[in-house]
Amino acid sequence: MVGFGYDIHRLEQGRKLILGGIEIESEFGCVAHSDGDVLIHSIIDSLLGACGMGDIGEHFPDTDNQFRGISSILLLKHVLDLIADKYKLVNIDIMIILEKPKLKLFKEQIRDKLVELLSIPPARVNVKAGTNEKLDSIGRGDACAVYTICQVEEL
Repeated sequence: MVGFGYDIHRLEQGRKLILGGIEIESEFGCVAHSDGDVLIHSIIDSLLGACGMGDIGEHFPDTDNQFRGISSILLLKHVLDLIADKYKLVNIDIMIILEKPKLKLFKEQIRDKLVELLSIPPARVNVKAGTNEKLDSIGRGDACAVYTICQVEEL
């Protein structure tokens, strides 16, 4: 089974930019109810979709103060625990869209962190990064988006 995830967050000066559990040096970071890890949020939606379990907003609503400022890694671990008895993650492909900073130097570090978090071999985790060629809110540097697709199989 396949799941698709997407998330986008507005960027604001003075906030931390966290992608895949890795803090990226940047003057801008994501605005969010949690820690704003747009990459982890996209993974969560992809996993939930593949398993037919709704979306991130149903499980972790931004109206619930228990999730204010929470590490997105904790949210991912909760979802992985939810699916652990029924599904196995086979592979995952991620596309980060961010104008700056350039992520070339961070992709391997992000992938390594995801391998650790998701407990799958490195060859089954692919992290790509690109820009929006200065088009729209992402291209102007106002936002960061991530697309994720994953494959799971029933146990």
